Amino acid sequence: MATHSKNACESSINGCRNSHPCEAQAYPKWAAQLAMLRLLRASQAYPARLAHPDPDRPSPADLPVSHIPPRAEDDLDTMRNRRLHALACLSAPLLLLLTTACATRPPDRVDDPTPAQWHVPLPSSGAPTLMAEWWRHLDEPLLVELIDASQQVSPDIASAAARLADARANRTAAGAALVPNLNGNLQASRGNSLAASAPGQAVTPITTLQAGLQSSWEIDLFGGLRATRDASQAQLESADARLYGARVAVAADTALNYFDERACQRELAVTINDAQSRADTARLTDLAAKAGFQAPADAARARAGASDAASRVTQQRAQCTLLRKALVALTGLDAGLVDAKLDAAPIEPSLPTVNSIGAVPAAALAQRPDVFAAEKSVAAASAEAGAAEARRYPRLTLTGSIAALQFRMGGFTENINTWSIGPLALDVPIFDGGTRAANAEAARVRYDEAASQYRATVRQAVREVESALVTLQSTNDRFDDATSAVRDFQTSFTATQARYDTGLASLFELEDSRRALFVSQTTLVGLQRARAEAFVTLYRAMGGGWQRPDADTAVSSASTSP
Repeated sequence: MATHSKNACESSINGCRNSHPCEAQAYPKWAAQLAMLRLLRASQAYPARLAHPDPDRPSPADLPVSHIPPRAEDDLDTMRNRRLHALACLSAPLLLLLTTACATRPPDRVDDPTPAQWHVPLPSSGAPTLMAEWWRHLDEPLLVELIDASQQVSPDIASAAARLADARANRTAAGAALVPNLNGNLQASRGNSLAASAPGQAVTPITTLQAGLQSSWEIDLFGGLRATRDASQAQLESADARLYGARVAVAADTALNYFDERACQRELAVTINDAQSRADTARLTDLAAKAGFQAPADAARARAGASDAASRVTQQRAQCTLLRKALVALTGLDAGLVDAKLDAAPIEPSLPTVNSIGAVPAAALAQRPDVFAAEKSVAAASAEAGAAEARRYPRLTLTGSIAALQFRMGGFTENINTWSIGPLALDVPIFDGGTRAANAEAARVRYDEAASQYRATVRQAVREVESALVTLQSTNDRFDDATSAVRDFQTSFTATQARYDTGLASLFELEDSRRALFVSQTTLVGLQRARAEAFVTLYRAMGGGWQRPDADTAVSSASTSP
């Protein structure tokens, strides 16, 4: 039967070659018949030749292939013209869809509510204050050590670094989607086939080896892949800024706790001095009362004042201990080591002077990493909205492959090389129940949310900067007066104490003078603490020395400390 089929195919081919009326209709048929002959060659003809060799009979593969008939060439020209016409008809709506899709992407920047100028007094003496790592420019080695330790163990910084690594990987994947992908495969199989063996012969095993490459490429007709890449790029830049912001926040929290603990120690020293003074007064008053020089009520009042002062010492010492525990938690250092270092450090820390800051709010706030991150979140949401919109339109993909095959059967080996380009596939969404439209609408809602969050971030940034400036200015203005008050109240108390010791002043006058001195001393300590907190708050509000990257600058590794 195999021989009969081959002879029929050969007769059909020869008939089409020699008979002109057959050319126009039989061209596609004889090409298909030739392909069938080659298939018979691989599956039946060669095993038969191995079993019954016939050197006088030509192989079907040796049959000459004539040129394509002239009328078949005309058919090819006609088909080519029809394809060009179909492509032109298809291109017009595609271009219209492309224009529509590109026009529906929302803007990647929104107007911010930044005021034209600050509405608070600005320091403007000297060069701009250096905000980046300001603690390294002070004579505070312990503060430097504590901030470095806290940044190394901070879970917030670790989480921000992980999010940055995730954003960088997503950016790489999104960029790779724009280029063709290439995959390779290797296959090997061995088996037998009764159809490939001659009747009465043993079944001959067949070994098949194959190696190939496959490639596919989605042509980004409507910018969906580019929008996804842009979104991942914006998210990467946002994550990079947020990592710096996390470093700024950790440094600020550590500095605030450090200055609070130092202020607590200063207030503890004031409280201890007050308690010792009251204890001395109570002891002397009690002796005078026993000798009949003071009333018993005065002695009782003096003892009550001493007890109250001792209670304040206990309370203040506990508060200082809690602040030290907070530093231990922030830095991850041993509690005993932190206590020893704090006990050895001076309790009067130094602060840099705020000379001047940016006079234009927009320029100053542009250096805040959280404002930049919120701005990039808007850009990412805009790109994601564009990508979601692009998914509503057709997708065009192109595939191709190249492969090498080898068949082994008995003593026969056949090598075949194949390649193909296509299909060029157009995937047109027709009906999805509104899924793509709903996804596009959800992306636009997320864009509106990101824009609203950006405006809120800018307004909060303006508030933080102006609040820090007001507090800093207020503490600076009050500091000289508070210092003078402490000095004068100290002079008054010393004189009243001397008069009390000689019996020229009453216990009430002494206690009133002591209370005024204590209040003035605690007020001065509170101003020192408020000034330190205002500076740290201003450092955080101004972005901690972060610099906005240029548009043409690649995203840094985010390893730079604030």
